Amino acid sequence: MKWNNYLQDYQLHLKIERGLSANSVESYSRDIQKLIGFLAKNDIQISAINITDETIQQFIYQISKEVNARSQSRIISGLRSFFDYLIFEKYRTDNPTSLLETPKIGRKLPDTLSLNEIDLLISQIDLSTPEGERNRAMLEMLYSCGLRVTELISLLISDLFFEEGFIKVTGKGDKQRFVPINIETQKYINIYIKEIRVHIKVKKGFEDTLFLNRRGKQLTRNMVFIIIKELAIKAEIDKKVSPHTFRHSFATHLLENGADLRSIQQMMGHESITTTEIYMHVDKSFLKGVIEKYHPRK
Repeated sequence: MKWNNYLQDYQLHLKIERGLSANSVESYSRDIQKLIGFLAKNDIQISAINITDETIQQFIYQISKEVNARSQSRIISGLRSFFDYLIFEKYRTDNPTSLLETPKIGRKLPDTLSLNEIDLLISQIDLSTPEGERNRAMLEMLYSCGLRVTELISLLISDLFFEEGFIKVTGKGDKQRFVPINIETQKYINIYIKEIRVHIKVKKGFEDTLFLNRRGKQLTRNMVFIIIKELAIKAEIDKKVSPHTFRHSFATHLLENGADLRSIQQMMGHESITTTEIYMHVDKSFLKGVIEKYHPRK
């Protein structure tokens, strides 16, 4: 069997058995494709069944010249997962990545925006255009609900339960959760739906999609990134700002204002509390205040 056949089987495994999203499957696949490209470029004729740890090490050595430690670590993790799958399917009996050392990397702390910076960025939106009203509603929702960008663009009108004060979000692995949404954000979304979206000629299949482009289709992830990047430049915010920055800011500000990690975990759709714990770095003075306020021997 050729490399691409094994890769296709692996992709089905990731999608069907592990329930990963299309973006995650693509990310895992990209790591294997890098290895396949390396073998082809160097005319190394070896199958996924017979490849040795020595060849894998040659690949990683080459990759280390091109990417940083974090990317290198991710690639090794992706390869390890692929060969674990081949072992599981009894194609191999060993994992050629088992002896690879993952480069040491520090935990990358997420950038956050202050409330003033968020207000400044949103204030750059040109509300005289239909897209402006849509963009304001999107950014308000990113910040007030802590959504991932894929969750944002996948939202349906039927996912909005404003009377109850919640929206239904479909996250990683198609897992659904209900997230509270405040009155202010509801207002901006209603303005967009009733005054802007109603005038868009919606393409078939997107009748229930909340946020649409000018052609009446679902927005792409890339489009949301571009919108936010351009607004950050206009606002002269000297930080790396992306849709995920709003999500980090959502969690950080909740924590700083006294929310507990379990509640933040549920709202963000983190499978593990350890993922949520990354936000504990944000304000050591906040943690000191918690002790002073709540500990019996303060």
